[in-house]
Amino acid sequence: MRYAGVAVAVAGVLVAAGAITYAVAEGDGSDGAPTAASADAGFARDMAVHHQQAVEMSYIVRDRTKDAEVRRLAYDIAQTQANQRGMLLGWLDLWRLPKVSADPPMTWMDMGDMPSAGEGSLMPGMATTGEMKKLGTLNGKQAEIFYLQLMTDHHQGGIHMAKGCAQKCTVGVEKRLAQGMVDAQQSEIDLMAGMLKERGAKPRS
Repeated sequence: MRYAGVAVAVAGVLVAAGAITYAVAEGDGSDGAPTAASADAGFARDMAVHHQQAVEMSYIVRDRTKDAEVRRLAYDIAQTQANQRGMLLGWLDLWRLPKVSADPPMTWMDMGDMPSAGEGSLMPGMATTGEMKKLGTLNGKQAEIFYLQLMTDHHQGGIHMAKGCAQKCTVGVEKRLAQGMVDAQQSEIDLMAGMLKERGAKPRS
């Protein structure tokens, strides 16, 4: 039952945003679309990268544990974030903007808004290459705990970025998607805290 509320929240985000993936989302650009340096474009590029790691992490843990609850959570996170990533990249196509930038990640956010990324991490909340490799070597309860800890950190970084878009982006549908990410990922953080406690562990931060 506790998992059902999270699933409903995630489904709501997808339903709200999915219908307009192929519609032209208007923003603050001179031709009705956001510019390459806008918060809208920056968020779309950076969150697409952030989401891709969550998808990879989730598929790793599904092969490292037989626990039904963890596998279900990992599958839903992977599906949700893969779908949202497709929306974000689709909008960049519609806006005729590049999917990569020479600027460092998250430069669309004010410097005062940016938490520091961990050493070896591309963006706040993202796991390092070493952490991803370690996850792939663990099994059972150890894999479950490390995944839940990594994903909690990942969601915290994602929420910070999504809040930035909710405040700074100009495209209405993107702002709504960002706020939906905040709500859904906070629900999952709360769920994962309980799952960690059941396994005698706690979040890393």
